Amino acid sequence: MGKTVGIVSLKGGVGKTSVVSSLGAALSSRGKKVLLIDGNLSSPTLGLHLNIVEPEKTLHHVLNRTATTKEAIYDCGEFHLMPSSIFENIRVSPLMLKNRIQGLKRSYDIILIDSGPNLDEETLAVMLASDEIFVVTTPDRPTLSATIKAIKLAKQRGTPISGLILNKVNNKNFEISFDDVEETLDIPVLAVIPYDVAVLESLSNMMPYPFFKPKSKGSAEFNKLAAVMIGEKYKPARLRDFFRKLTPSREEINREVFYESSFK
Repeated sequence: MGKTVGIVSLKGGVGKTSVVSSLGAALSSRGKKVLLIDGNLSSPTLGLHLNIVEPEKTLHHVLNRTATTKEAIYDCGEFHLMPSSIFENIRVSPLMLKNRIQGLKRSYDIILIDSGPNLDEETLAVMLASDEIFVVTTPDRPTLSATIKAIKLAKQRGTPISGLILNKVNNKNFEISFDDVEETLDIPVLAVIPYDVAVLESLSNMMPYPFFKPKSKGSAEFNKLAAVMIGEKYKPARLRDFFRKLTPSREEINREVFYESSFK
């Protein structure tokens, strides 16, 4: 039986959908059967990231029972995608999500659900349908404020929050420090993704970032997170990554703690 992981944020522009695409690619590269679901029903874009532009059947049709889950799943090569409808105005009840996708956990190791960027029924539906949650944020005060709301909502609903994915990090003095982020949110940072213009290039090419630029620091970070999510030890492919293990970063220590608590 697989597990469902919600990827949430309550502020647009943090790169959440790119994170979903990249994490799906990293998980599938480790031999896992992966399904991505676009739970952003109002303004879906996950399909656009993966060259699924006008799908005939989508999550909208699954929710209103005019299509089966099998009919709404598309092969993206390394993994599968259930997109939502971009151009059709289909009325659905988001809170039916958990019920309608529950059976898919028998067919996939990991199901990643991309949520909407608002505090509404769609985000709540993703949280209720998830076995655990990762929250995407950037190291700035406006985003941190919205992230606090997302964490509070998840805790109210009883969905475990596994960790933070700190995205678009420039390592500048004006950014909020990792220590302050963790202290404010009381959630461990499990991945730090540096800002990289190649993410935008990969989007233009409709290709997940780890496939587009596999040797980048950001891609390595996605692979490290993917490994710990499935209970594997990440083996550095580059010599400098090996030596970095001798002086581990905060996020590497957090991943080790996560691994020990989840799989030992």
